[in-house]
Amino acid sequence: MRVRVARLEEHALMPTRAYEADAGLDLYSAQDVRIEPGERASVGTGIAVAIPTGHAGLVLPRSGLAARHGIALVNAPGLIDAGYRGELRVLLLNTDRAEAFEIRPGDRIAQLVIVSLPEVELEEAEELEAAERGTRGFGSSG
Repeated sequence: MRVRVARLEEHALMPTRAYEADAGLDLYSAQDVRIEPGERASVGTGIAVAIPTGHAGLVLPRSGLAARHGIALVNAPGLIDAGYRGELRVLLLNTDRAEAFEIRPGDRIAQLVIVSLPEVELEEAEELEAAERGTRGFGSSG
């Protein structure tokens, strides 16, 4: 599958895979950002992508940033619909209680995974078939 990527800023970096078999493509910051403890920031990547119809892009956190610096994604996963052509921006949250986090252009800040979507047709029903879990919600498995 080919995914077209447009650089919206001259210095923006194309998404890359660290290893050939990786599912995620690293996304890079295109700007300087400082995120204070407990704060969040919308960080631009300087790129736009054309996700093919029948697919979606999922923006996921980087485990190394989470483990070493407490950096999370506010809306993980972020969803990129096939029709969106604007800049990919990453909503980062600094969960560290004491240290600010500095981002520089070219820093890896998230990863992009492209997934195939099945065609879904909704059918209205007066009731649904029974399932083992039933209506038990959050925390139902213990």
